[in-house]
Amino acid sequence: MDSDGTPAARHADGSAGDADYGRIGRGYASYRQPEPVIAAQIEAALGAAGTILNVGAGAGSYEPRGRNVTAVEPSASMRAQRPADLAVAIDAMAERLPFPDKSFDAAMATFTVHQWQDLAAGLREMRRVTHGPIVILSCDPALVEAFWLTDYAPKVLATEARRYPALDDIGNMLGGRAEIVAVPIPLACQDGFNEAYYGRPEAFLDEGARSACSAWSFVTARENAASIARLRDDLASGAWDDRYGHLRHQPSYDGSLRLVVARG
Repeated sequence: MDSDGTPAARHADGSAGDADYGRIGRGYASYRQPEPVIAAQIEAALGAAGTILNVGAGAGSYEPRGRNVTAVEPSASMRAQRPADLAVAIDAMAERLPFPDKSFDAAMATFTVHQWQDLAAGLREMRRVTHGPIVILSCDPALVEAFWLTDYAPKVLATEARRYPALDDIGNMLGGRAEIVAVPIPLACQDGFNEAYYGRPEAFLDEGARSACSAWSFVTARENAASIARLRDDLASGAWDDRYGHLRHQPSYDGSLRLVVARG
């Protein structure tokens, strides 16, 4: 929202949040593939739901195959990157879902609630149209800056922490019984969010990988270049490995990634 409380304008491609995916999201699907371990945890949380609403669906990551999924995504760039085997996403926003009450068995939202113009309104809408569990994949803002990347790109992680809503707030807004569950990140994670590269620091040298994480877009190009130069130097000198090299062989990482599972 703008400072006066009115909804912020949508970007040219329809992106409704603070990040312009028409500008930064063109190669998103190449780097943000669903990670099977995370997908399995999401599917388990959805239970036996046959009809599922995916809000802020992006390019379709984590939509369960073999179920009746309705996707909502305001960004044309994201909708265009959805795989051909997924249903076409509806151009709509979380805050105004175009469905009758209790239309779905379950609902989900992955890596999206921090983008919404009005979090409370979007979560109320999800609860209105869902009579079963609601599953939100997000990050705990209190843990984001504990990641080693803050040594190199502190403004990126500070921005990320500031944008993510508190998980307890999400649960309280959804109502009912809400559970917050840790989501371990595997070493070879296929979904390229920042912490996915905890043991593969060279990935951050790829501009496309950085562009697929929206927090980098809120920091100036000059500052990002300086961050990457510091990381590149430490990788070349062995300084990164002296401090964090054990992560290259750590099977999983418990960072800030969490599921909020709200049952009515």
